[in-house]
Amino acid sequence: MDRLPPLRLLTTFEAFSRYGSMRMAATRMNVTQPAISQSLKALEAHVGVTLIDRSRKPAQLTEAGQVLARAVRDGLGQISSALEDVRILSGQDSSQVTVSCTVGMATYWLMPRLPDFYGQHPDITVNVQAPSSDLPNLSPGIDVAVRYGIGDWHEGVTHKLFDERVCPVGAPDLIARLQDQGVGLDSAPLIHVRSPHNQHWAGWEDYLREKGIKRARPSGPTFNNYVQAAQAVLDGRGLMLGWHSISRRAVRDGALQEWPDGSIDLGTAYYVTTGGQPSAPTKDFVAWILKTASAAD
Repeated sequence: MDRLPPLRLLTTFEAFSRYGSMRMAATRMNVTQPAISQSLKALEAHVGVTLIDRSRKPAQLTEAGQVLARAVRDGLGQISSALEDVRILSGQDSSQVTVSCTVGMATYWLMPRLPDFYGQHPDITVNVQAPSSDLPNLSPGIDVAVRYGIGDWHEGVTHKLFDERVCPVGAPDLIARLQDQGVGLDSAPLIHVRSPHNQHWAGWEDYLREKGIKRARPSGPTFNNYVQAAQAVLDGRGLMLGWHSISRRAVRDGALQEWPDGSIDLGTAYYVTTGGQPSAPTKDFVAWILKTASAAD
């Protein structure tokens, strides 16, 4: 045990690996960026191995850094679980589940369905967190991560919720007008969702390439938040890429309409991941969300 580095160095390293930059880690930990850099160098000196490739911009974990990052994340998660067990033994309230997912998933899929969970489990509180990254992680304090992708995650236990499809959506009046005018996706007004933390979602460039549609430049208003972009679409300012699970309620209610024959399958899905030893409330939540996803239309 005397070979272990100080805990503060490990928590700093975990923050850097989670957020992907020293600046973001410094912001989240409420310290200066030089302090983050100094701690990471101290950890490398303690381990005796280069953990961060600083020749790349932004700096990235080396292979050794990735190995350690997984171990630290799991270790801190186990400590968090142990602390929860201690609280249970001491009689403190443990009927809480903290779920991390994107803003779009939280707003349009999870939150509208949570009343059903509370109806079945009135004694459990669900805390929903939407990190700035579009790929929520099982960081310390997070019991469940709901993520979109191809499911190639290695920590904890992962279950597929449902396959996903993407299709351009817009206000019905706008789509009707574009169709009447013979305007296609090669020239229709587009709305984008882009941010430094939005790295794992397809953009218009990916969609148009997949559909074989040539367009000089897919320009248009850009938002760093799916909810803000959706409001612009509802206002009739353009089309945006709609993920079926997120946009289908608005489509079903008539607020949005899918572009005719525009749906494609990118081979992606939504998944739910839990840590190594989930609590009883976490197990209840996962069982509920899996059942709910299988019954969703």
